[in-house]
Amino acid sequence: MKKLLVVLAALILALPVFGVSAQEGTIVDVAVSNPDFSTLVAAVQAAGLVDVLNSEGPFTVFAPTNAAFEALPARTINYLLANTDLLTQVLTYHVIAGNAIMSETVLGLAEPTEVETAQGGTVLVDPAGRVEGANIIAVDVMASNGVIHVIDRVILPPITLPEIDPLSVMGDIITAGSSTVFPLTDWVASEFRNDGYAGNITVDMIGTGAGFERFCVAGETDISNASRPIRQREIDSCKALNPPRDPLEFFVAVDALAVVVPETNTFADNLTIDQLARIFSGELRMWSDVNPSWPAQTIQLYSPGTDSGTFDYFVEAVMDKVLGEAGRDAIINAPGIQFSEDDNVLVAGVEASPFSIGYFGFAYYVDETDRLNAVPIEGIEASGENAENGTYPLARPLFIYSDAGIFARKPQVADFVNYYLSVVQEAALAVGYFPTSRQGYRTAQLEWLIGVDLASRM
Repeated sequence: MKKLLVVLAALILALPVFGVSAQEGTIVDVAVSNPDFSTLVAAVQAAGLVDVLNSEGPFTVFAPTNAAFEALPARTINYLLANTDLLTQVLTYHVIAGNAIMSETVLGLAEPTEVETAQGGTVLVDPAGRVEGANIIAVDVMASNGVIHVIDRVILPPITLPEIDPLSVMGDIITAGSSTVFPLTDWVASEFRNDGYAGNITVDMIGTGAGFERFCVAGETDISNASRPIRQREIDSCKALNPPRDPLEFFVAVDALAVVVPETNTFADNLTIDQLARIFSGELRMWSDVNPSWPAQTIQLYSPGTDSGTFDYFVEAVMDKVLGEAGRDAIINAPGIQFSEDDNVLVAGVEASPFSIGYFGFAYYVDETDRLNAVPIEGIEASGENAENGTYPLARPLFIYSDAGIFARKPQVADFVNYYLSVVQEAALAVGYFPTSRQGYRTAQLEWLIGVDLASRM
């Protein structure tokens, strides 16, 4: 792709809202004069880049706001400020040297565009006005040596982790949690063994909630597999352990939740979120209640159990969205509904019941496409492309969690998480999920560096 910057004309309307305007002085002068850039200025000063950005240029700078920095965990900010080389890489990744690229120069270009940065890597700018997934919220803030475009997230450059030799890794590793993440972790564990690891890896499939119980309450596991983000009460439980745990979060893949019917069901060709909620609450008991042209047959419901992150996600994205606070109780009390923490049981149940419907992680559907049909939701099919671009209504992130204290006591766990991140993009595709975005992947790599750094000081 051509190395041009693409910003939609509509973004110019955001400029007055943010409250910045063209000013006299250099890029640094403009940033210093605006309180919304105080954290960025502090980072530039810590990295020793003031003189560079005061020089002739010209520069194009994608400037994160204070709110963008505040969205990062405090330990991430502390780690970057203490590691000048990495901080410099991060900041120069926000800078294009040698050219002040104005938004109107290339308005209307249809395809995503790679732009080379002062750091040496490239940032991806897409036609929707995003840079590496960060939204551009103001454009064309002029300075004497360049131009600033304001973004709402800090973006990360490529990160390289040390290579791990599984042959040299000793000691056991215990993981448990989400049935949705199970195929992913199990695949990585198998590859780790195939590459020479001779220890024992336990991968238990008990549901996200039960996984956090074992990780944060019992303190029994080294890694918790989760199909939803950890909750504050679970973090509090982790911190109450002796020794306390401060969960490290690794975003490892994207899943599209599949709503499925048996392959003999050729009539359910689309469902809305509203219909889905009313089906799983039992309000719509027969298929003909959903659509008069569909069979007058009772709908058999299959759902992951209440300890499952998949269940939690479905309640949030479907039941609560339509029924409000009554959503969770409505699905739990739906007439005749069958629950299981094992997605394989749900697959078998839907396949065996001609007028059934169920939902689970996309990976469990992929292996059963000859026996199950995935129902489009709001007219959008469940697919990798639709999950990654955000158009499919039931797409969600998948995680693994560990802790720096565990890394310190059991370095084999840190090695395994490193290995996990090195192969997870391949693993996601292999088991039927979708790789994270570049920024999601780099954020997980940075979290590993932070965990190892914290472990080294324990």
